[in-house]
Amino acid sequence: MYELKQLGSQSYYIESPAKIGIYKQNDTDIYLIDSGNDKEAGKKVLKIANQNNWRIKAIINTHSNADHIGGNHYIQEQTGCPIFAKGIEVAFTNHPILESSFLYGGYPCRELRGKFLLAKASQVKDISHDDFPKELEVFPLPGHFFDMIGLRTPDDTIFLADCISSKSTLEKYQVSFVYDVAQYLDTLDRVESMQGKIFVPAHAEVTENIKELVQSNRNKIYEIVETLLDICEKQVTIEDILQQIFDRYNLTMTIEQYVLVGSTIRSYLSWLKDNEKITFTIQENKLLWKSLVNKH
Repeated sequence: MYELKQLGSQSYYIESPAKIGIYKQNDTDIYLIDSGNDKEAGKKVLKIANQNNWRIKAIINTHSNADHIGGNHYIQEQTGCPIFAKGIEVAFTNHPILESSFLYGGYPCRELRGKFLLAKASQVKDISHDDFPKELEVFPLPGHFFDMIGLRTPDDTIFLADCISSKSTLEKYQVSFVYDVAQYLDTLDRVESMQGKIFVPAHAEVTENIKELVQSNRNKIYEIVETLLDICEKQVTIEDILQQIFDRYNLTMTIEQYVLVGSTIRSYLSWLKDNEKITFTIQENKLLWKSLVNKH
């Protein structure tokens, strides 16, 4: 863990729970693509930079999930480097309480204010800022989170953030976090058609061919859709739906998994409702979901 691996003449990554990318602009200056999940990750990144006589010129955050921005505060504190992100991700990174509040749907209790969901704040600029390196190609990867981005370096290495999960991750967690199902499916289509020398998903193995992995992720989305349509054959509350999802996929509910899976399933329900495959009614002050698809 935290080994430095070279991908191209100017591109590297640090093996970690969420891969940390490196774009080497010249002999001494590097840009980090995300910063790891906490202060300890930040320390390890700085050690690697120092060992290679590199100066961290800036951090580019693909999105604002805590495991991608957790090292921001320490690295910025130590180096004074600027940090860049896009759109809503800037606000979430400047004010990390927004993530756990958004996931929970209210002020998060103490158990949801740990480093797993709540990184330390850092000072972030939008990628439209003049100081952002213009030689990097930025492309949108919405769906997993609000304004997530990917990056292509000049040596044709493509960093894909969290739009793709490994097969082992899909099998272990089953319900990967998705904010907007429609945009996520569009992102999978976009990534599937991309041409590049090498692809670096944050939570999957580096690969020269991304198409098979894209299809595995797409298949999982539609599998969950069918599961939800089956669960909603009878009128059910969101709590009943979550219980059945956790039971069917043999998941262990913790407060963190409750908010992550719960937020994701609500997003699926919104997508199904907008596509007229399910509807809801309110009875006895309970909101009940019901499938409109006849599966038999």
